[in-house]
Amino acid sequence: MANPCFVIPVYNHERAIAGTLESLRAFALPCVLVDDGCNNSCSAELQRLAREQSDWLHLVVREENGGKGAAVKTGLRAARKLGFSHGIQVDADGQHNPADIPQFIQHCKARPDALICGYPVYDESVPTARLLGRYLTHLWVWINTLSLEIKDSMCGLRCYPLASAVALIDEEYTGDRMDFDPEVLVRWHWRGEPLVQVPVKVRYPVDGVSHFRGLQDNMLISAMHTRLFFGMLARQLRRLKPETAL
Repeated sequence: MANPCFVIPVYNHERAIAGTLESLRAFALPCVLVDDGCNNSCSAELQRLAREQSDWLHLVVREENGGKGAAVKTGLRAARKLGFSHGIQVDADGQHNPADIPQFIQHCKARPDALICGYPVYDESVPTARLLGRYLTHLWVWINTLSLEIKDSMCGLRCYPLASAVALIDEEYTGDRMDFDPEVLVRWHWRGEPLVQVPVKVRYPVDGVSHFRGLQDNMLISAMHTRLFFGMLARQLRRLKPETAL
């Protein structure tokens, strides 16, 4: 039986996080909040929320900021240890539409082995540069999977089956920052694990705070695509070796 929870990585979104949680509370699911080395004001806000809403909030604190990927991995591992079967990853800044959550819950019950991944339907608030960057990443993801199966690899609204997802992040390298979301999907695909994709609405962002570091994160994403490209080539060479030997 599916026993999902929310997993929310938080880094200095003290103005948005209370509203994000309020929009999720109606779903009556527990929530793992990850304080990813936040500043004092945000940490205090997370402590307050966890204290006042201890009936459904579990706060995990990382002493130093590790990046979105590191925080998500911390949250997934914590959710697994708490006994949950699935972790529904939601961004802290309110860009995801709560009206999309029910389809993730429904799909995780119908396909408990699958990773449920959103692909965005944007409104006019999406930055043009961000949109173009996403399409470049989509191209590399299609190359590195030799498939068009993955419609969007960067959407942060996902439902992870925790047993399989934690096994993957414990056994294979995945990036710790903005490179995590696409890399974990490519590696999930390489393992032949099932994927269900659903359309979601995305808004940018409620509190005006973005932690995408232009040059640094683009370099990390480029390095990730390079790493995966050579990984894809190595996989193909391993598949060809038995035929060559014949």
